[in-house]
Amino acid sequence: MRRKKSRSVIPGFGISLGVTLTILSLIVLIPLCSLVVFSAKLSLSDFIRAVTGARVLSSYYVSISTALIASLINAVMGLILAWVLVRYDFPGKRLVDGIIELPFALPTAVAGISLTHLTTTNGWVGSFFYNVFGIKIAYTRIGITVALVFIGIPFVVRAVQPVLEKVDHECEEAAMLLGASSGTTFRKVIFPEILPAMISGFTLAFARSIGEYGSVVFIAGNTPYKTEIAPLMIMAQLQEYDYASATSIALVMLVIAFLILSVNAFLQSMAAKRVNGLA
Repeated sequence: MRRKKSRSVIPGFGISLGVTLTILSLIVLIPLCSLVVFSAKLSLSDFIRAVTGARVLSSYYVSISTALIASLINAVMGLILAWVLVRYDFPGKRLVDGIIELPFALPTAVAGISLTHLTTTNGWVGSFFYNVFGIKIAYTRIGITVALVFIGIPFVVRAVQPVLEKVDHECEEAAMLLGASSGTTFRKVIFPEILPAMISGFTLAFARSIGEYGSVVFIAGNTPYKTEIAPLMIMAQLQEYDYASATSIALVMLVIAFLILSVNAFLQSMAAKRVNGLA
């Protein structure tokens, strides 16, 4: 007897694939291809000159270095926040859990203005660090890093939290019954399970931080060769109506983001294989 095909609420493969490719092309592929088209208006020498100028290279360094530091901080603090939210019950837990997603909903310009007011030498936080330690936060790379920590930490928390919730407590209890300390249990049992999620959260926060503009432009000070970020260089070229140079810099940023996501996929695959090998 021939089996009856199970009906699905989703249309057939052909229609679904067509709709998917259409949406993907309109929203992602065509806008990204436009970067290549506009950049192609420059000759190879002009393109290299546009993306390797001293000021542009400095902006790359500022964006990448501050994004890397902020993402490393987020990897540690995000793990701690996820651990507290999963493993402990306390008054206001749901409120704290909701606040984690505030950087997603808050306009980046609002975040930038608020952080700037707090971290200037006259602000609540900035005045404390300046008067006690002599450290300036706003209008320095420290301020940029603070802003990037703010916008990047939800990526790590939301990546680690669901994985941490699914960690088998019986494995932890078995390790402790065999004499393992709390630190050893975390390193040998828990950490390998959440490592792929941490890598994912770290790289997503890193990729987002490199291209962040709204929350950084106010607190950075935008001093050339010191606190000028790559997205600001793109805006500067657009204000000068140099669209080809602006899209060339944007294309470089796109390539960097693509490489970061490719490395993320590779590291996640390696970590998952390692976990499966240990299982």
